[in-house]
Amino acid sequence: MAIEVRIPTILRSYTDGEKAVEGSGATVGELFTDLESRHAGIRERLVDGEQLRRFVNVYLNDEDVRFLEGISTKLSDGDSVTILPAVAGGSAAASTRPAGAAVGRRVGQV
Repeated sequence: MAIEVRIPTILRSYTDGEKAVEGSGATVGELFTDLESRHAGIRERLVDGEQLRRFVNVYLNDEDVRFLEGISTKLSDGDSVTILPAVAGGSAAASTRPAGAAVGRRVGQV
C-alpha cells in the first residue's frame, strides 16, 4: 500500500531534502514507524509516546487527523498525508493595542 507523505521544509533533513516520500501502513502510527525505518529520527519529531506532538499537524487527504482518530486513523492505498508544523505568532503588544490604534505613529502625529 503506497501512501504519499508531504514533508515540511523543517523536516526535510530527515528525508535527504525530499519534499514528498512514500510510505506504508494501515494507520498513521504505522506509517510513521515505516518512515522511521527509512528516515531515522523523523518519528520522534512527530509523536510523543502514542500521541501527535502538540505543535505538529497531520492531514489525511486534507482532513486533520486530530478530528478523526489521531495516529490510529486508518489509511488506504493512494492516500495523501501532509505533515505541517503548527504556526503560532503575533506579539503581546499587538494584542494589547486598542482597536483602531495606528501602528508606528508617535503620540501627536497625524
